[in-house]
Amino acid sequence: MAETADERTFPATSMPPLDWWHALWPDPAASLRSLGIKDGECTVDLCCGTGHFTKPMAGIAGNGWVAAVELDPGILERAKAYCGGCGNIRWLEGDARLLPDMLTDKADAVVIGNTFHGVPEKTALAAAIHKVLKPGGRFIIINWHPLPKEQTVILGQPRGPLSSMRMAPQSVRDVVEPAGFNLGEIVEMPPYHYGAIFVKKEGR
Repeated sequence: MAETADERTFPATSMPPLDWWHALWPDPAASLRSLGIKDGECTVDLCCGTGHFTKPMAGIAGNGWVAAVELDPGILERAKAYCGGCGNIRWLEGDARLLPDMLTDKADAVVIGNTFHGVPEKTALAAAIHKVLKPGGRFIIINWHPLPKEQTVILGQPRGPLSSMRMAPQSVRDVVEPAGFNLGEIVEMPPYHYGAIFVKKEGR
């Protein structure tokens, strides 16, 4: 199978089939709310993939908007089809690291799921996200716990990135906070994930 643009740019971030997304997060709207996504907010789904979180994010946004950002045009088209007639989604094709060039409006939150471990320059990405957030905005990272891959079994098979690429919350904190954030909260997302919620510092 040929590599997608995402996999070439962000190693070990391949797009899994939808069945195991649903196995991990059967109620993605509830998962988003557990991470502090609120009604009416303007949110960025960074590296949105095929839209498993984008669609419920749009439902929560209501009169707000969702910017769905994806590097691979084929995957972005799949996300558009999956999200159907959601009229409050802005579809942005491009590199997540260039987010300030793609998005002119400020967001309440930026969410990145299952991709941050493969970002080559993590602090630089966090700095780019910092630029598009409103004062007090949140950068929310959904990450695999640093468990051995053979222990993270989904639908009968070990799944997720290489064990060596998985990041403990402190490791994420070490690369995100220098970009102008404070860690607000760690939210457990069983069976294998956590959400790290970083808050944009005042005056930055």
